[in-house]
Amino acid sequence: MHRVTSSNNTSDSGRPPQKEKRLSYVLNDGDDKKEIRILCLQHCAGVNCVVVSKPSTSDGLDYVFTGSRDGTLKRWAVTDDEASCSATFESHIDWVLFYVNDAVLAGDVLVSCSSDTTIKVLLHLHGIPCLMVFALGLSISIPTTLCVSQQVDKDNIVASAALGGEVFIWDLNAAHSPIASPIDTAEEMMPSLCGCKASDDILIHNTQPHGHNPITVEGHKKSSIYSLAMSDNGNVLVSGGTEKVIRVWDARTGSKNMKLKGHSDNIRALLLDSTGSLWDLGQQRCVHSYVVHKDSVFALASTPEFTHVYSGGRDQSLYLTDLSTRESILLYKKEDPILRMALCDDSIWVATTDSSVDRLPAEGNNLQRMLKNGASFIARSLSFTRSRTSEGPAPVTLYKSPSLTIPGKPRILQYEILNSRRHILTKDTSGSVKLWEITNGLVIEDYGKVSFEKKKKELFEKFQASIPAWFTVDNRLGCLSIHLDSPQCFSAEMNATELNSEAAQDDAKINLAEETLSGLLAHWKAKRMKRMESQASSNTDIEQENNTLMVHPSFEFSSNSPPSIVTQGSQGGSWRRRNTNLDGTEDEKDLPWWCIDCILNGNQSQREVTK
Repeated sequence: MHRVTSSNNTSDSGRPPQKEKRLSYVLNDGDDKKEIRILCLQHCAGVNCVVVSKPSTSDGLDYVFTGSRDGTLKRWAVTDDEASCSATFESHIDWVLFYVNDAVLAGDVLVSCSSDTTIKVLLHLHGIPCLMVFALGLSISIPTTLCVSQQVDKDNIVASAALGGEVFIWDLNAAHSPIASPIDTAEEMMPSLCGCKASDDILIHNTQPHGHNPITVEGHKKSSIYSLAMSDNGNVLVSGGTEKVIRVWDARTGSKNMKLKGHSDNIRALLLDSTGSLWDLGQQRCVHSYVVHKDSVFALASTPEFTHVYSGGRDQSLYLTDLSTRESILLYKKEDPILRMALCDDSIWVATTDSSVDRLPAEGNNLQRMLKNGASFIARSLSFTRSRTSEGPAPVTLYKSPSLTIPGKPRILQYEILNSRRHILTKDTSGSVKLWEITNGLVIEDYGKVSFEKKKKELFEKFQASIPAWFTVDNRLGCLSIHLDSPQCFSAEMNATELNSEAAQDDAKINLAEETLSGLLAHWKAKRMKRMESQASSNTDIEQENNTLMVHPSFEFSSNSPPSIVTQGSQGGSWRRRNTNLDGTEDEKDLPWWCIDCILNGNQSQREVTK
């Protein structure tokens, strides 16, 4: 069954005089031939940050948090030989970029920053919500990096930096408004992290802190900042970026202390050591330099004693260097640039521009044995005026494969909207060419590793009908994002017989946007119907809505790989949530009014008639 609408339906129904909001939906891998439940839990774009927590006292598991360019944060429960996704956070939203740029653990609280110009305190590891949003606003550029003090009594101090040179120091305790409701009520706002299922999204209730003004660090000359580090006692903050100098600040007041010159290119990673083994802060000069990589270094990690340093970067290599003997060894070679690392006990986690994350042995107190087992070399000292490129044969890799991998999905690199206006051809990083049906989010054909151009030409000849453009699409998140704008989205219709509809007359027309919205919001409408029926049974004065729930099979979205809806209501900010997590309480404050009017009343928002 499906709904057949009249092409002349242009009823306004009292639409509020406001600019129409866009509704978008992000498609997960919808190939029913694969393990969809696992695929939809994986990242589909590069991983910008990786954070490891200590084992929880409740379950004894390690937890790894990853933030991706696909716009999601994920929590992974890790054992010796397995990692399973136990939570997905879809809280950072931006219409241009969704990237999660960085995340840190401040005690038991996870803090993240994104290209949506917000810094969010997302969760408490014990399951009690502790949620805040620091909305930086349009005057502040995109935050790029975070750092936190490692001292237990000061782990509530978090610093952030942005592309425009802004640096802020946040006191989470001062900003946090105590939750007045009991814990049971608070947990209803956000599911307990300890009890959520692997397929559950954590729904974020954003609360803007009141009355908290962060310490503003001033002094950068509008240069982009890519790296921050804070001393263990929380008193010293250092920053680096495109200015090519390291600036040192008093983290308690935000005042400048000094700047350290020496680097000849962008500073992408910083470590702060109290012993001063690399920089002499008193004399403001560099003490030691090490030539290890052949290209930019993006990530650093050190042992607690700061005797050995792990480094990774654009040359796709992970090195271990003994700072005292200058011995270096190539631990691992990736196929993609290394962006971030996280060292925890005897393991080091490596995140790259690929969607997977690898764990490698770190050997703990046996680092000298690692250096002896591999083909080590002596890291040269480098004059800042000399070339960085080291000569000699390529070093031998110690580890040929990681001890554990959190796998990701291939990223979509290329796409083409076909003339049917229901199908999109894609090619991903694995070389696979797939045919998607966007009106139900499914991959209807996986052609494997074939020529994208030849397949595109073949399909353009196959789909003879030419239908007006009614949506736009992009692949910035590594997957397909479909955008619907009113009234343009209602401009495309097709004959019901083309969908093999038995319930429609031969000349009946189906509006593609209306039917797609019906499928996307079917769960929302079903929940709303139950709520309205419950209210109607107790109050006969309530006006009944058009509660007929009919979705054509060609527009039914899979509940195994549900799409994520991204939109904005009349009174709230942008939000992102899987369509199966809508509970029916969302109204015009959350959803665009034209979507609600279409689903409930069959109106098409004064759609344009295509000649």
